[in-house]
Amino acid sequence: MTVTTPDALLAPHDAQQDAAATPTAMPDRKPRDNNDPRNGGRGGGKQPRRDKRDVHGWVVMDKPIGMTSTQAVAVVKRLFSAKRAGHAGTLDPLASGGLPIAMGEATKTVPFVMDGRKRYRFTVAWGEERDTDDTEGRAVATSSERPTAEAIMALLPRFTGVIEQIPPQYSAVKIQGERAYDLARDGEVVPLVARPVEIHELTLVEHHDTGQSVFEAECGKGTYVRALARDMGRLLGCYGHICALRRTLVGPFDEADMIPLEELQALCDRAASGEGSLADALLPVETALDDIPALAVTRADAARLHRGQAVLLRGRDAPHCSGTVYVTVAGRLLALAEVGNGELIPKRVFNLTGLTASPSLKESH
Repeated sequence: MTVTTPDALLAPHDAQQDAAATPTAMPDRKPRDNNDPRNGGRGGGKQPRRDKRDVHGWVVMDKPIGMTSTQAVAVVKRLFSAKRAGHAGTLDPLASGGLPIAMGEATKTVPFVMDGRKRYRFTVAWGEERDTDDTEGRAVATSSERPTAEAIMALLPRFTGVIEQIPPQYSAVKIQGERAYDLARDGEVVPLVARPVEIHELTLVEHHDTGQSVFEAECGKGTYVRALARDMGRLLGCYGHICALRRTLVGPFDEADMIPLEELQALCDRAASGEGSLADALLPVETALDDIPALAVTRADAARLHRGQAVLLRGRDAPHCSGTVYVTVAGRLLALAEVGNGELIPKRVFNLTGLTASPSLKESH
């Protein structure tokens, strides 16, 4: 796996959005109260400016419905007074569930989470297709037909494996430098090119007489769940759109790692009063690197790597692998490096000075 810089991936809307990305990840239609934490503020009027600090690690917010991913990052960044933060995969306002937020040096590992699998539980309302492929849009096609569970089950194999998928008109895909959702809002209908995406698993969980069906999907990067609902509805001859969506897995982070906004706020309040530590809410930076081999080095080799110098690998302790590894010294994350031609070449060096995850959390991961 090639190590890339995460800077382009930390934008609120990336060209390679994950399955839940929608154009609704925009400011809400009506203003919120200044006390609403979703605005990143606490109360009316100016707040005293707090000094920013170095915070390194992951917070996996169980994002509530109604909050954009950008707002979630702003809230977490404020609660921790963190200098730097970004998310690993947009989750639209209508969706709930796992939103991994990287702070400090964890932002260097964002691409590894972005490339991981995602799992969603979603509900499709049959009988109506909407221009946004979810409840926010206007109806563009309707039908009185409703599919049977048997018809849905027979269709699922066509949406499993590597398939060609056309992104929604309201998506973050770029067309000649413009986002598709911006063009759609301006009334332009532009042809979007189908692209290959991988759906590892798609199952029908529940089917209701009310005209709704609940699914679970595990998919790779770039898949749009909204497009799944749209395409299934068309093939079934009844149309459909997403009316509920929850993300339950993002790369190495599952529901056990998620923390609700209210719980995070309470933990931060306790830490401010000296009754706890913000470190208890952090997952270690290296949690994002679970699928990458780890390589321990001596302090002498660590010093070379820290200076950006390659280290020769020789003797019986030389690793029997190639490609990307994450390097540790005395149990502490040091760098992302490439193994090849008998050398260990540093690509990303970590400086974990500041607030990091508590030791108990490191042990549990």
